Amino acid sequence: MGKTIIEVKNLHKKYGDFEAVKGISFDVYEGEIFGLLGPNGAGKSTTLEIIETLRDKTSGEVFVDGMNLDTSPNEIKKIIGVQLQTSGYYPSLNLVELITLFSGLYNEDVDPLALLDKVNLRDKAKAKFKEMSGGQKQRFSIATTLINKPKIIFLDEPTTGLDPQARRNLWDLIREIRNSGTTVVITTHYMDEAEVLCDRVAIIDSGKIIALNSPDHLVDELVASGFEKPKEVKQANLEDVFINLTGRELREE
Repeated sequence: MGKTIIEVKNLHKKYGDFEAVKGISFDVYEGEIFGLLGPNGAGKSTTLEIIETLRDKTSGEVFVDGMNLDTSPNEIKKIIGVQLQTSGYYPSLNLVELITLFSGLYNEDVDPLALLDKVNLRDKAKAKFKEMSGGQKQRFSIATTLINKPKIIFLDEPTTGLDPQARRNLWDLIREIRNSGTTVVITTHYMDEAEVLCDRVAIIDSGKIIALNSPDHLVDELVASGFEKPKEVKQANLEDVFINLTGRELREE
């Protein structure tokens, strides 16, 4: 277990009389893939936006790499990377131009082609963002989180809407980023994805964390409680069949 790189203590967020986040506490360790899971409206996006310095909290404490969110938000911004949504890109610029633009905003000297190599997009260097497939857009979105050489990146549902090859390719990319020393915080609605990728997950519902542990530990706890699936668990699923028949290589549109 590495050192704590994100520490959240008794975090609250209210919108008038509605309390979206109800006193949650958790730690994220350096070098792990940490998943924040929950249904829509559970409070996970609000929690992440507070940590990312994008939304004010009502009360509680947040520390990122030892820095207090209240006193050092600008310093925190320098060490994190946040995945942008599609609307965050100028559609008429090509990928090299977009990376050059963002590196200027970060005041970082970045080799655009080297960065595109990391996400297997060098051949799309002169393509416009709007011309790319869904998987390519998501890989480029992740590339932009790496421009400022962050210690932590935040990925918000990065594989939503992708086909199985693109989805598993993105899993490999996320693992590679973690293996290079970057901590990854991810949200997803795909429980199989969280089970494969995450070292630990926090499950949040109605603004409260209701479980926090490794996926294996949480599954073992459920089985130990007497839970049984209504049908036999198979050694593979339909996605495995699809990948086996069509191959793992990424197919671009």
